Amino acid sequence: METKLWDDLREPPTRMERWGAILRKQPSAFLLAVQLLVIVLLPWLQDLDYGRVALTVLSLCALTVAVFTVRSTPALTWLSILIGLPAAVLEVWSVASPGNALIVALAHTALSMFYFYTAYGLVSYMFEDAWVTKDELFAVGAAFTVLLFAFAYLFLAIQEVWPGSFVGHSQAENRTFLELLFFSAANLTSVGLSDVGAVGAQARSVTILEQLGGVMYIAMVISRLVALTVMRNRG
Repeated sequence: METKLWDDLREPPTRMERWGAILRKQPSAFLLAVQLLVIVLLPWLQDLDYGRVALTVLSLCALTVAVFTVRSTPALTWLSILIGLPAAVLEVWSVASPGNALIVALAHTALSMFYFYTAYGLVSYMFEDAWVTKDELFAVGAAFTVLLFAFAYLFLAIQEVWPGSFVGHSQAENRTFLELLFFSAANLTSVGLSDVGAVGAQARSVTILEQLGGVMYIAMVISRLVALTVMRNRG
């Protein structure tokens, strides 16, 4: 009886199947792409009437991708869902009740905690073995952007509870999400180039923690991955 190769017995994968395979193999790359997409779209979204809704939708998409990414890390998937689901519900609730300061603050805090847990999962993933895979390299950037958003949402929660905690070039009492994201990036990268400043006690305390976190991230994560890459090449 004539035999066929295994590849001949299978139908060519569809485009959706190929993207699904890539997502399963490199979820950190998808998470990084979603985070960067949100950053690129923010200047247009914040000036629209439905910008808050659009930002929430993008945040929920990032949450979904982040949960999928955590599945590939040593972190607990059920715990990420347990944190992410209330965060998603509160975020939608905050859009429906924008004047409710308590709900808005809780929504931003819950999103911040979820992003922090996702960053923990990604860092644990990078420290799990002595080999550097392609997805772990994407995880370096993904974890950094996740921390960026985590502190930005925490800053939003702080100014919701303590209005005027941050100052900028505009006379508004509170800063926009893009302004606080820009401020968060300046702190995390330690470049200090920002027209936004923390003047409230709580805001300054969290800012110091972010500045220390950015330095520690570079020192611990980046240096370890570079060392492992050099060792692998020498071996």
